[in-house]
Amino acid sequence: MEDELMVRYISRKKEEGLELLVETYGGLITSIVRTQLGSLKNYEEECVNDILLGIWTNIDRFDDKKNTFKNWIAAVAKYKAIDYKRKYVKSQHSKSLTEVEGMLGDDYLALQKELKEEVNELLSHLNERDRELFKSYYLEDVALENIAVKRNTTISNLYNRLSRGRKKLKEIFK
Repeated sequence: MEDELMVRYISRKKEEGLELLVETYGGLITSIVRTQLGSLKNYEEECVNDILLGIWTNIDRFDDKKNTFKNWIAAVAKYKAIDYKRKYVKSQHSKSLTEVEGMLGDDYLALQKELKEEVNELLSHLNERDRELFKSYYLEDVALENIAVKRNTTISNLYNRLSRGRKKLKEIFK
């Protein structure tokens, strides 16, 4: 009942809904962020704020027929925290390894390894060809034109495979 009220308030952009959300699920969100970000404590508050903003602006995507509000919030929090971790690793990747080791040492390398394991676990639900497509396109930023030439296929075919793969992953993690 309280979840329905929260959703209604947030949908109508009433601040009471956000206050209820923080009061009811603030601990859950913070816990998920801490678990995902690990040693990146200075990003926690910003990440939590982005999660709350994401819930506020995307409340129309919540479907109570598919999931509970609590589970939806947890999923939003988890994926936003993973995005933060990915963004951090990517920003550090552009610096020289010596610079990074001086700043973070083992924390950075452990974080990079942890992120790689999470991505591999997520992609393990796809077949080998789709897994390689996802890695090339999303992780290595290879242009679809180049992938299409390498695989001797069309860009349209690759978009379809990416779309089906995303749908499959969404279904698995609902």
